[in-house]
Amino acid sequence: MRKKFFIPLRFKILVSLLVGIAIVVGVITFTMANLFHKDKTAYINDLVSSNTIHTAQEAYALIQSYHERIKTISRVAYDADIAQDNKSRILDDLFLDFPEMLSITFYQDGTEQISVFDETALTRAGLTRTDFENYHSENPLDFDSLDLQNVFIQNSTFNKALPIMTMAERITIPGLETELVVEALIRTERLISVVSRSKLYDAFILGPDGRVLAHKDVQQVLDHSSGYWKPDEQALPEQSAATFEYTYDGTNMIGGFARVQTGNLMVGVQIPKMAAFISARDLINNLVLISFVILLSAAAISLIWSYRLTRPLMRLTKAAQDIGRGEFEISLKPTSRDEVGSLTESVDHMAYELREREKALEEAQAALIQSEKMSAFGQLSAGIAHEVKNPLAGILGYTQLTLKVAEDDTNVYKNLKIIEKETRRCNSIIENLMKFARQDKPQLEPLDLNNVIEDSLVLVDHQMGINQVQLEKDLAEDLQTVKGDPNQLIQVMMNIMINAQQAMDGKPGIITVTSSSPNAGVVELRIQDNGPGMPEEVSSKIFEPFFTTKAAGKGTGLGLAVTYGIIKDHGGNIRVESELGKGTTFILTFPVTSGDLDTKQEDTPAEPTGGSSIPESDDSEGSTVDPSD
Repeated sequence: MRKKFFIPLRFKILVSLLVGIAIVVGVITFTMANLFHKDKTAYINDLVSSNTIHTAQEAYALIQSYHERIKTISRVAYDADIAQDNKSRILDDLFLDFPEMLSITFYQDGTEQISVFDETALTRAGLTRTDFENYHSENPLDFDSLDLQNVFIQNSTFNKALPIMTMAERITIPGLETELVVEALIRTERLISVVSRSKLYDAFILGPDGRVLAHKDVQQVLDHSSGYWKPDEQALPEQSAATFEYTYDGTNMIGGFARVQTGNLMVGVQIPKMAAFISARDLINNLVLISFVILLSAAAISLIWSYRLTRPLMRLTKAAQDIGRGEFEISLKPTSRDEVGSLTESVDHMAYELREREKALEEAQAALIQSEKMSAFGQLSAGIAHEVKNPLAGILGYTQLTLKVAEDDTNVYKNLKIIEKETRRCNSIIENLMKFARQDKPQLEPLDLNNVIEDSLVLVDHQMGINQVQLEKDLAEDLQTVKGDPNQLIQVMMNIMINAQQAMDGKPGIITVTSSSPNAGVVELRIQDNGPGMPEEVSSKIFEPFFTTKAAGKGTGLGLAVTYGIIKDHGGNIRVESELGKGTTFILTFPVTSGDLDTKQEDTPAEPTGGSSIPESDDSEGSTVDPSD
C-alpha cells in the first residue's frame, strides 16, 4: 500500500495564518500609501508648525521652572526672618532639587555680593571653582541689558565639553532698599533634550543675539554657532507659530518659527523641502518593513503556537508507543486546560495504574517464589533432620562415655571435647531446621501484643544493659487483640533484638519497640535500631536459610528464616527497612482476632517456658540484621 504524503498540522496552521495576514497587510499598505501621497506639503507645514509650538511651550515651561527656582533661592538667601541654620539647610535642599544649576551670583548696586557654587555639581561636570571665577572676570554681566520684565538668557559655554547658559534677572526682595540682580549658570542638557526628540526635523533654540542656545547637534552649542535664517520677529504671531519657505546653506527648507514667552528666545523647526517627499517614501518603506516584520512575527508566533498545540499530541503518541512496549515509567503533565489536557491526564493515569499493577504483580510473584522456596526447603529440612539427628545422638553418647574414661590433659581428651562441642552444634542446627520445617505447630490463643513486648524486654534487658544498648518502647493503648503463640512470638522478638545488639558490635545504641493499629483489621509491631544498617543486596536475602554475614562458626543463618516461618504460621507478615548508616527497622503485622475487632483481650499470656523456644544470646543466629553481623 502506497504511503500517503504527511503534512504536519502546524504547517497547515502557519500557511493559513500567513495568507490571511498578507492580504490584510497588503490592503492596508496600499491604502495608506495613497493617503500619504496626497497633500504632502500641507501635511509637512502643519506638522512643522505643531512641532514648533510644542517645542516652544516645553522650552518656556522649562525656563519658567528655572526662573521660579532662582527667585525662591534668592528670597530664602535674603530673608532676614529665617535663622541661619535653617537657611543653610533650606538652601542645601533647594540646590539638591536643582541639579542643573552650577552656580548663582547675587549683585546689589552693580557690585557682586556673593557667589554660591554647587561643589558636587562642579565635580560631576568636571569643572573647578577657579574655572567659573575666571569666566566671571572675563565676561562681566551687562546690567544695562537686563529688563525688569524679562529674563536675560545667553549661551555662556566656556568649556568645550559642557554646554552652559547664563540666566540673569532683576528681582525685588521685600526689605531690600535696592533691586537684587541674580545671575545663574545652568547646564543646558535638559533644554537640548527638548529640541532633540524629533529624528525627522532639525529643531533649535536661538538666543537674543542669534546664537544657538540649544540644538540636538551639541557641537553647534559648544561652538556658539550663528547664521541660522530667522524671520523678522514682527512677522511672528504672539501665541502661535508661522511657517516659511527659505534657503539655508544652499538647501530649500520648510521651517516653523515661534517665540518663547520669556528671554527673547526663538524656537525653530526646519526640514528640507525634499524631505516632504522623502518622508512619504520613508513612511511607505517603513510600512513595507513593518509589514514584513509583521509577517515574520506572525510566522514565528504561529509556529510557536502550532507547536504548542501539536506538541502534547506528539508526546501522547510517544507515550502510547512506550506503553505498547511495556514501558510504564512515564509521567505526563497536562500543558493546557482543554480536551488535549484532559486526554493527557487520562493517559498519565492509565500509565500509573499499569505501573502499579505491574509492581503488585512482581511483588506477588516474588512472594510466591519465596513461599515455594521456603516450603521446598522446609520439606528438605525435615527429611535431613530425621536422618541426621539419630546418628548425631549416637556420636554424642559414645563421645561422652569415652570422655569418662579418658585421661585429662591428653590429646585424646582434647579431641573428644572438640567432637562433643561440634556435635552439640550440629544438634542445635538440626533443632533449628526442625523448627523451620514447622514440626511444632504454634498454639494460637487471643493475646495482647503489648504484654508479649513487655515480657520480651524483661528477658533481654540485662544482656542489652551490659552491651550499652538502651531499650525504649512506645506502646499504643487499647491495642486490638490478635491470635498467637506467646512463646514463639517472644522468641521472634528476642531473636530480632539480639541480632540488632550484635550488629552494634559493642557500641552504644538504642532499640525502640513500637506497637500500633494502623487500621481496624491489623496490629503493627516495629522493632527499630540505630545501628549501622545494611545495603539492599543484604536486606533482600536476610530471610533466606543459611544466609549470614557473621564470621564462620558464629551463626547458622537460620534465626531469621525460623522467624519468618513463625510469623507466616501466625497469618502475619514481616518485612525489613534498612539503610547504611541509618539503622534497621523490622515491621511485623498481625491480623486482628476475627469477631473481636473492637475489644481488648485482658488475659495475660503465660510465661514463656522451654529452653528451645527462647534461644540463648549465642544461639540467636540466622540472617543478620546489619552488615556487622
